Amino acid sequence: MKKKFLDNDFLLSTETAQMLYRNHAAQEPIFDYHCHLMPQEIADNRRFPDLAQVWLGGDHYKWRAMRANGINEDFITGSAEPYDKFLAWARTVPNLVGNPLYHWTHLELQRYFDIRAPLSPVTAPEIWQEANKQLQSADWFSVYGIFKHFNVYAVGTTDDPADDLHWHEQIASSGATATKVLPSFRPDNALNIDNPDFSSYITKLGERAGIAITSLDKLCEALAGRIAFFDKHGCKISDHALEYVPFAAAPDTDYVRVAGIFAMAQAGRALSAQETEAYKTFLLQFLATEYHRYNWAMQLHLAALRSINTRMTARLGPNTGYDVIHDHPIAAKLALFLDSLESRNTLPKTILYSLNPKDFYPLATVMGSFQGDGISGKIQLGSSWWFLDSKEGMEMQMKVLANVGLLSRFIGMLTDSRSFLSYPRHEYFRRILCALLGRWAEDGEVPNDTDLLGTIVRDIAFRNAQRYFES
Repeated sequence: MKKKFLDNDFLLSTETAQMLYRNHAAQEPIFDYHCHLMPQEIADNRRFPDLAQVWLGGDHYKWRAMRANGINEDFITGSAEPYDKFLAWARTVPNLVGNPLYHWTHLELQRYFDIRAPLSPVTAPEIWQEANKQLQSADWFSVYGIFKHFNVYAVGTTDDPADDLHWHEQIASSGATATKVLPSFRPDNALNIDNPDFSSYITKLGERAGIAITSLDKLCEALAGRIAFFDKHGCKISDHALEYVPFAAAPDTDYVRVAGIFAMAQAGRALSAQETEAYKTFLLQFLATEYHRYNWAMQLHLAALRSINTRMTARLGPNTGYDVIHDHPIAAKLALFLDSLESRNTLPKTILYSLNPKDFYPLATVMGSFQGDGISGKIQLGSSWWFLDSKEGMEMQMKVLANVGLLSRFIGMLTDSRSFLSYPRHEYFRRILCALLGRWAEDGEVPNDTDLLGTIVRDIAFRNAQRYFES
């Protein structure tokens, strides 16, 4: 029998999968532990004026697809009217069959607006009118209303060490939402000594920390102080965006040597690749040791090669859809870095992501060599991310983890999104998880044991993340 598009059993091709999703996965709250939502928009409990602004603003996934469909940039990031941008997106969607954006778009229309018609140039005017009517009239179409509607237990924003966390303080003190809004510590600007703006950033960081950062010692003092400040505001997790994990061995990472490198950078001198890697290795080891002290988890997002289109990046800035998958070797330096922490008993809980699927098996096997300390899944193979955030990518990541690790200890999905319309991606993930386990059960590869499989589903959907970040 032919299935209807996006029906109640979407992606759930077996009875076991359907049971696991309805009775277990769908019941669990959402712990969106890594996203890029704006804390001010959360604190302001923002309501969005129209579908274009809530759906297309800042979404470089959609922007890439629109460019590939021949849409002029004025209708993507330019000055075109919101409705005209929406129509440009509607022209693109029918060409996205096979792309996860096609599923996400229609899941979002269904779950937020109860709109079942596929988006196309023909249906676009009616969808625009109906969605905007609901955005303007329905009580729950504010940020806090969305959190409540989707049972969002917690979100982890992404915050620079120099942020004052004013908006987080306002959210917490208002008591206006039951959802926990937790800062995450993202010190890329302090780590990227090869960035032309490095010295000006160090000045900014020192001002926020109340320390004149005149030396490497003062930099470490300032960062340690900011970590303590973030911890008091509920921070549970750090994040690092790296092409690959740097590792330079001693004596290059000797304190005196690295202090000299820092001084050279502050004086405006160009650094060699060896000097840059020595500094990054030293500082990342220092930061990881601090994370261990506070029982934080450390996220390492690897293998993104960013802003490769220099003309368009100069025009639009970073994070506008010109980043790609990197193919840098990843295992050797990662192993050395983790071992340098393990040998000092300062290895924090760590989540390893890669944008390149070739890295899944290396990451999973490196990860397995550093488990321990009585922590279930101390080192995690992170959820499929960005270009891999698809049915195929999610299945691939979970199968690799099951083959060489413990799928049952996986901390599950995150949106990594700038949009408040992204929560159906958790549903998408949970359906794929249930489909995978249901298929294994009905093929006789695992016991068709409701208690066993139901517990695994609930744990991966929510409970493992809750224990991991709050233990």
